[in-house]
Amino acid sequence: MTKTIHTSVAVIGGGSAGFAAALRAGRAGLNTVLVEREAQLGGTSNLAGVNCYEPVKGAIGIASELFERLSAHPNECGIYRINRHFCVPEMNVPPFPGCEQTIDPNATYSDTLRSWQETDLRTQFSRRRGIVFEPEALQRVMSEMLKETGHCQVLTNSAVSEVEYANRRIDAVLLNNGCRLNADLWIDCCGVVAQKSKCRCLFGRDSRAEFNEPDAPEVPDRRLNGVSRLFRLTPCKNGECDEAFPADIPTECYWSANYPPMVATYYPNGDINCNMLPTMSGEEYFNMTEAEALIETERRVWSYWRFLRLNYPEFRYFRLHSIFPRIGLREGMRVECRYMLNENDIISGLDNCRHRDIIAQCDHPMDLHGIAAPSHSGGVYGIPFRSLCPVAFDNMLAAGRIAGFSALAASSCRLSRTMMRLGEAAGAAAVLVQRANCRDFSEIDGAAVAVSMNEYPNGISKNSRCIKN
Repeated sequence: MTKTIHTSVAVIGGGSAGFAAALRAGRAGLNTVLVEREAQLGGTSNLAGVNCYEPVKGAIGIASELFERLSAHPNECGIYRINRHFCVPEMNVPPFPGCEQTIDPNATYSDTLRSWQETDLRTQFSRRRGIVFEPEALQRVMSEMLKETGHCQVLTNSAVSEVEYANRRIDAVLLNNGCRLNADLWIDCCGVVAQKSKCRCLFGRDSRAEFNEPDAPEVPDRRLNGVSRLFRLTPCKNGECDEAFPADIPTECYWSANYPPMVATYYPNGDINCNMLPTMSGEEYFNMTEAEALIETERRVWSYWRFLRLNYPEFRYFRLHSIFPRIGLREGMRVECRYMLNENDIISGLDNCRHRDIIAQCDHPMDLHGIAAPSHSGGVYGIPFRSLCPVAFDNMLAAGRIAGFSALAASSCRLSRTMMRLGEAAGAAAVLVQRANCRDFSEIDGAAVAVSMNEYPNGISKNSRCIKN
């Protein structure tokens, strides 16, 4: 007999957006179930080794609180600064194969809320601050915060196998453990519900005519942001390491004309997080099975690590500690939503924004690894609530990187803390629906969600009311 779990809010995907959505809803007293296919929470920020939060405007709310919780434990979290960068010769002594980021003990969280898109690279790099954290700590703190709500059940090792839907509503999902999950409101943070229902999903670069974007291609194509397989280095205990390499690893780059640069960020304990930019093109990745991509990217990591040891003497005093088990994806499918954030929103910026329902801010530039990026980027802009509202359904939101973005816009707003803010807004919207006795998300005004994000960071005002569009 199939076991049925009923809940007020179901959140699918336990990455940055899913965590924040479940936390916001659970803290307000809504019975919430968070479903995660992996054994741990954190998504890309944990299992893929993207243990760095880049500087970005608007990363307030739950993201700020998460940092404070991580910082309470020694050596689990720190703020980094750029120490060396190969694009600025005077900042690259001795030579480094990309960007080196080291801990800045004097920096504060507010320093990480400025991306400093200066024309002068030296000025920009000298001011940039971001966050680095231990992946195990992130998983632990996320779990603790969700448990503290008393209203959030977390189902790990649980994948959605089927979706039941009708009349513009998601009714239930079947999980791979045989359970049937039924909910009033749904927040899809990984795309599986959208893909298994009738949502229109976009993939690859959109045509220029699709959103009237000046830097989009004339015709759509399957070119995608590059992916990365991150790895971790640790200092050798007794001087120079004598490390064995697999026999079939070449000394020259075999997948490109040259080895790519990398961002190397020091953890507080002295280990280094290494991120090739990129390890593999997006098209190459999506033309492989996951198993094939894992094998090939691991081989490239070993080849790159040999390149570092042979050409940069400082790396001879480190050894390869581990390769993170998942591949870091910067881009995937996107759900067609009531408003599709696009390049024109980024160019116009927040000062010229006409949206009433801005729930998050961002200023990260359009950043296309492996593809030439547009020249104009870096101003502060807003993301509207309607970009979380799928065209096909009324009781579901799409939060995270699957939300309503053009490919160009997605390359800008994809950072983890921005996605966390979108998840927080989705959770706030669910609370607004429940408190106002509305039926679903189509009956609330997005401007009310925006107000709740700005005025009521820990819940929804009891005076909030249902406003039909």
